[in-house]
Amino acid sequence: MDLTQGTQKVKKDRAKKMMLWFGIVSLLMGFAGWTSAYIVSRSSREDWISDIQLPDAFLISTAIIVLSSITYIIAKRAIQKDNRKLCTYMLVTTLFLGVLFIVTQFQGFRQMLANGYFFTGPTSSIKMSYVFLIAAVHIAHLVAGIISLLVVLYKQVKGRYSSEEYLGVSLGATFWHFLDLLWVYLMLFMSFVQ
Repeated sequence: MDLTQGTQKVKKDRAKKMMLWFGIVSLLMGFAGWTSAYIVSRSSREDWISDIQLPDAFLISTAIIVLSSITYIIAKRAIQKDNRKLCTYMLVTTLFLGVLFIVTQFQGFRQMLANGYFFTGPTSSIKMSYVFLIAAVHIAHLVAGIISLLVVLYKQVKGRYSSEEYLGVSLGATFWHFLDLLWVYLMLFMSFVQ
């Protein structure tokens, strides 16, 4: 397939998709680096504590972000059927769940601090420093996902999407699902790689 073929709109849409995938691949590389450093530290650091449990709030936030992906899927399917009202409602619900995810992540941080685990300092643990770092960087990327979602929601409210044109919803959903799957992977990784 010749990528230079097609109308200007087709080329522009293809470029947007490619930019999204370049961004996702670069994020994957960053998180692969942090999880690799986690593995190396686990096997080489004498101060590694392997029996630390992740906070319960992280489990709750995992359920919330999975649910938010489901609501984004429903929003995309709704606009594909020109059900603008349901699409808008599901996008607002996804936004609410995204904010709730961040709130529960900070509750998880508070739980770790209450248990005496700090990011740095004399009572910190290298393992918990990685947990803080990985979760905080994921939150930063979820904030970018929320900004993307706000743009999609704004355009939806302005009537820019329909069953004929919903690329913005599709790209926003792809990025959101990536963040969801990334968090599920990180939770499994941090839970089972002790």
